[in-house]
Amino acid sequence: MIPIAFPKRESLKEGATLLAADVGGTKTALAWVEIRAGEISIIREDVYSSKQFSTLLHVIRAFMADATLPERLSIAFAGPVHEGKAHATNLGWDIDIRQISLETGIPQVFLINDLEAEAYDLAALKEEDLITIYAGDTSPKGNAAIIAPGTGLGEAGMYWDGSALHPFATEGGHTDFAPRNAFDWDMLQYLQQKYGHVSWERVLSGPGICNIYDFLRDVKHREEPAWLQENMKNQEPGAAIGSGALEGCPICVETLQVFARYLAVEASNLALKLNATGGVFIGGGIPPKIWNASLQAIFLEHYLQVGRLRPLMELVPVHIVLNTKAVLLGAAYYGKM
Repeated sequence: MIPIAFPKRESLKEGATLLAADVGGTKTALAWVEIRAGEISIIREDVYSSKQFSTLLHVIRAFMADATLPERLSIAFAGPVHEGKAHATNLGWDIDIRQISLETGIPQVFLINDLEAEAYDLAALKEEDLITIYAGDTSPKGNAAIIAPGTGLGEAGMYWDGSALHPFATEGGHTDFAPRNAFDWDMLQYLQQKYGHVSWERVLSGPGICNIYDFLRDVKHREEPAWLQENMKNQEPGAAIGSGALEGCPICVETLQVFARYLAVEASNLALKLNATGGVFIGGGIPPKIWNASLQAIFLEHYLQVGRLRPLMELVPVHIVLNTKAVLLGAAYYGKM
């Protein structure tokens, strides 16, 4: 079990209820939680398309219907959080916990960044919820980091106080994409024409996978099979690329290889900035779906390419979080404590 320090406040007592929310650019997951034997127990949960609602309040009302009010609402939010307020980077929603408390009647409402919530969930992860892709050295304790490609790119840190890790949010996914070679420079120029500012999120996310694919097709002139064009009309493009890679489609395979390389580069950047000798955790919805031995080999090759600090990086273990509900559960654990 990973030691995580929670806020110092009165924990919910036996039988108390809590509403947990994971608000993302694509979907919003809600869970009705009851405290049983000191642990959280999900009684009911549902997932909604975020873009079908104009505010989080509307989603909460749809989920709660005629249910009695919970004692607390704990929200994990995909975007920067400041003094109980937030604006969704990839959605357009504004959230204010005071307004939500007033309009719902829920007495205590908490709001944290989604990657911060995922960090809190590490306290409850089981062995089967993680796969270690680089063992590193588990003896040194220290800070840790989380990087999570999904609809956007989330990054968070965890400060080691000598006995436990204290999660904190960052917006590192929006820092500048940094090219390493001529291929990357071409990628940067292509994305600059499209977006102006090019962040790591532009290549390490669901839309980022599509950007890499489009670059390979339009700039590097990789062949796009006709059957893949049809698949992209009938399903989400990122999912079509992932399925194409499983079938051996060359442009799809190369897309995921480039994605794995960029993930390695930014994961090592984050580890160095946070001195994360306690480990790097890769979360988000994408890595568990696409990971294989080939991508792992590419990741490890580039993860350790940090020049003179390679001996430090060789100490830092890397894990993939397999639990797809990590953010929702993290919000629930944060609200319980």
